[in-house]
Amino acid sequence: MEVLEKRVPKILSRIAGVLDFRRIASEALKPGPDVVVSGLPGSARALFAAGLWQALRRPLIIVTSQDRSAATLASDVEYFHSALNDAPPNRVSTFPAWESDPYAGLSPHADTQQARAATLWRLRHEQADIVVASLRSILTRLPTPAEFDAFSLQIAVGDEIGQELLVEHLTTAGYIRQEPVGAPGEFSVRGGIVDIFSPLMRNPVRIEFFGDSVDSLREFDLDDQRSRSPVQKIAILPMQERLIGRDMLRDWATRAAHYWAGDAFTKDLTERIAFAENGEMFPAAQFLLPLANPLESTLLDYADPCMLILDEPEMLREAHNGFWELLEQRHQQTLSAGNVALPPDRLFLPPQEFDELLARHRGVRLHELGDAEPDMATHFSAAAQPAPKWHGRIKDLAAALHDACREGTQVVLLGGAIGMAERLRDILHEYEIPFRVEFGDQPLRVTDEAAAPIVALGRLSAGIRFPGAALDIYAETDIFDETEHLTSPHRRRQRLSAFISDLQDLKPGDYVVHVDHGIGAYSGLTVVHDRECMVLVYHGGDRLYVPLERLDLIQKYSSTEGAKPQLDKLGGTSWIQRKTRVKRAIRDMAQELLRLYAQRKLANGHAFGADTEWQKEFEEAFQYEETVDQLAAIADIKRDMESPVPMDRLICGDVGYGKTEVAMRAAFKAVADGKQVAVLAPTTVLCYQHFQTFKERFAAFPVKISMLSRFINAKEQKTVTADVEAGRVDIVIGTHRLLSKDVKFHDLGLMIVDEEQRFGVSHKERLKQIKTQVDVLTLTATPIPRTLNMALSGLRDMSVIETPPRDRLAIQTAVVKFRTAVIENAVNFELERGGQVYVVHNRVESIYSLANLIQRLCPRARVGVGHAQMSERELESVMTRFMHHEFDVLVATTIIENGLDIPLANTLVVNRADRFGLAQLYQLRGRVGRSNRRAYAYLLIPSDDSLTPIARRRLAAIREFSELGAGFRLAALDLELRGAGNLLGGQQHGHIEAIGFDLYCQLLERTVEELRTGIELPEVETAVNLKADLKIPASFVDDELLRLRMYKRIASSRSESEVDELYRELEDRFGDLPLPVRNLLEYARLRVLGRARGVTAIERTAHGVDIRFHETARIDPQQMIELASHRESVSFAPPATVRLKTSGSPSNVFVAVADVLRSVAAT
Repeated sequence: MEVLEKRVPKILSRIAGVLDFRRIASEALKPGPDVVVSGLPGSARALFAAGLWQALRRPLIIVTSQDRSAATLASDVEYFHSALNDAPPNRVSTFPAWESDPYAGLSPHADTQQARAATLWRLRHEQADIVVASLRSILTRLPTPAEFDAFSLQIAVGDEIGQELLVEHLTTAGYIRQEPVGAPGEFSVRGGIVDIFSPLMRNPVRIEFFGDSVDSLREFDLDDQRSRSPVQKIAILPMQERLIGRDMLRDWATRAAHYWAGDAFTKDLTERIAFAENGEMFPAAQFLLPLANPLESTLLDYADPCMLILDEPEMLREAHNGFWELLEQRHQQTLSAGNVALPPDRLFLPPQEFDELLARHRGVRLHELGDAEPDMATHFSAAAQPAPKWHGRIKDLAAALHDACREGTQVVLLGGAIGMAERLRDILHEYEIPFRVEFGDQPLRVTDEAAAPIVALGRLSAGIRFPGAALDIYAETDIFDETEHLTSPHRRRQRLSAFISDLQDLKPGDYVVHVDHGIGAYSGLTVVHDRECMVLVYHGGDRLYVPLERLDLIQKYSSTEGAKPQLDKLGGTSWIQRKTRVKRAIRDMAQELLRLYAQRKLANGHAFGADTEWQKEFEEAFQYEETVDQLAAIADIKRDMESPVPMDRLICGDVGYGKTEVAMRAAFKAVADGKQVAVLAPTTVLCYQHFQTFKERFAAFPVKISMLSRFINAKEQKTVTADVEAGRVDIVIGTHRLLSKDVKFHDLGLMIVDEEQRFGVSHKERLKQIKTQVDVLTLTATPIPRTLNMALSGLRDMSVIETPPRDRLAIQTAVVKFRTAVIENAVNFELERGGQVYVVHNRVESIYSLANLIQRLCPRARVGVGHAQMSERELESVMTRFMHHEFDVLVATTIIENGLDIPLANTLVVNRADRFGLAQLYQLRGRVGRSNRRAYAYLLIPSDDSLTPIARRRLAAIREFSELGAGFRLAALDLELRGAGNLLGGQQHGHIEAIGFDLYCQLLERTVEELRTGIELPEVETAVNLKADLKIPASFVDDELLRLRMYKRIASSRSESEVDELYRELEDRFGDLPLPVRNLLEYARLRVLGRARGVTAIERTAHGVDIRFHETARIDPQQMIELASHRESVSFAPPATVRLKTSGSPSNVFVAVADVLRSVAAT
């Protein structure tokens, strides 16, 4: 086939025949009134913007009335700017609004600050062609461009910049010091190395200094913190538009005391001034600091010269007036409540000033309908129309495409992903419509017809028609019943495993487990005979000093929230008895699991065929980038399905982590092989949600999907069951109704079970029968610890999805005292962006009072109530209406299902958060932040005066939780441990509590290995004492917890390759290794080699080095004899000891001993 030049750019240029961009640009640059362009609906505005930029070649700033419409428009502009002007995606930016009330006492969302700063930086460095801003965002006052530029920095290899100077700059520029770096806006310092993650970079960068010179710049990976590839230079931009230094805060403190001098403000002001006088930030500082440092610029000053495009000026004017009234009202309410606040005109442009600003900047005004402003001299009309919606009626679409070809209308069909574009191509082929393909690496289809439809790759919110240019553009959302997708840039974040066996967050008083001595309390670190030791306190105040090089013996005691174990007695028998009892229980459980696993492997099932071409298209139509965990789970499932053994796989992953997508790919594979699929959900509401999700995802393919639940009447249920039995339904989604005797399948091949633990005993028994006949995939949102997954490998087919596809941790969480203003603002600001709000109130008797209060505070909000005392049908009705956006606010107890995915619900208000456990708050918080919108969680607490001492302690933990610190990880861990209990069964829960989760997993893994191999080996640990200096000096790793974690990792090494990897990692992350660190690594190597060969001790004596072997040692006697006969330095000594005569430095001794151990290994 001949490869032709792509025609889409030329075709899009056709609209120049309808809209003369050069003339519009010329008119817009002349003095006088603005140019008006009408007849531009939906995405036509985006195409207009791309065309105008092509004619002007200067920055465009487009202003829309709503924040949500700004995001949609920016996405559309990105496509057209790329297609028409061959521009990379990052040349189009959004300038988001604060999305937070300046009078709520809360700081803006960190993501918002970062996104705004990035756009300002791109404008200042001519890296943004088109910026889309909402009215609220363009109204915000900004620091001057010169002030902003002062905190932008570029660093190249060889630059002279002091490390201390760089650290000071990063701190002032809004970066947070965090070890290790895990997200944009963080940096860390270790010796002569600085790690930094600037928002403009795809990966973080490691800067290594030599004196005051930049010696090297290397990208590194977030997951393993290892360097990947060198870079020559990096750009470090400020993390927020206004950089707040200590002097600015202190200056504000002085002025604030005079400005708000009244007694009414004393309480609110005192705390803020205390922070500011110490040079520390305080909540909502950004909205109060203009008192001392006025904001004098606007967005337009950052892109001078630029062209301004106003989208529907009348709507902008109305929105501005409404916004200003709200701000003035909120300002007065805040002052009346005795809280400090600046008037709106110190933070935003009032209507008159905004009009003056527009008068100084010539521009273009867009109208969807006709000319709304007849006084405007220059008027152009595009007469564009929205594309028709086909709702999956492919036959009608094909007829329309045939007509368009005959009439000479050029049609462009856009698929949002490769798979969808391929599906559109196949549809045209099936209906014998000549076409051209302009995506992927394949050649373009040559046809003789000039007006043949073109299939291309592009994401557009909706299609458009330009009759005057004989051009129709269809988005996939016009063709199929698919909801609009706006993908946010995929942000990689360090994998946050909640499992904390590496001693992260360890603090004095925490419980730890010593493998030999049992449960004690950590009491800190101390130095004994020049060795750093961990101090553990046991029953009766007895102390145990554990050298840090033996931290493999120590694990943090992990248990569910609130569990407080008893301390063991040093030298007592209770620990040994407990450990023996648990070992016996583990062995019994593991034997039963092995028996079931072996039984399943003997059963015969259907072996599905390899992936089809349609399977590939279906998978490539996925709108997001799959995570590594998702891809691994998909590969596991396909391997299982293509095997003749019936699949029984468990997929674990939090809501929104992509389990459903994995399940849908399995379903597609089954349907493609001619088999039926049943999807079983625990509740009617979840069943309905799955039905909608499957319908949308399968819309482009001829797959018949039906639902069987209470949501459809008896007559329809009868029709569905008949169709299922006759094979007319490919996928049926239902509740336990699917397990009824009257539901008979024509040829069932796959059953997908969502949350099996929520079904009753009889239903579980029925599922057990099904599992012996067909492939079964079980999904659960309860997280499972990775270590348990590893311990059960080979006993239970399980795939864990623990990496979120989006930045799920970017939910801004604030702990605030209960005030009606907080609720009012939270609800109103969510409603302003068209979203929904969860309000959690766990007292049924007063839930309606709170709902009535919210209704009074926010009269336009539609408020619904849900609680545990409602009937099942009532609760279903409330949840379904909330899903359909018939309610804006749902006031509910914690009964609301965690499995529901409501993308518009992005604000959570939890009343009396002090009454909830951390794990509960963690789960509640996970109900928001499931779309590409920023999410907010407000944890409301009563005033400090009314809190009990216990509540105060819990509150401290909640505050820590809100900052995603140790409390967050503990809450995540608590959930994982509950998940482990669910998976292993109730009996095992007590055993986990008895010895701690880490040790439990260790014992389970060892037991499974022994049962599978049939070899039971004694536990031989190698004690090494070569009188060498073994430590990680504080001068090398100054952070104590990080040092502990490194000790733990080195001590826990299980192979030589792990030790070698640690060598490379430590050198990469911290610089040249001091001798004591090298000794420590070699000490770990000897323990690895010794343990594998049954060595009990390696000790330096007056005669040399004695290597003592256990009676079950795995060595080759012949090798031992040959070694002694060929080396004078090697001899034998009783009992079972090899003596090595060696001298020189400790490093030489380590090498010699390792060499001997390798030589005597049994083959």
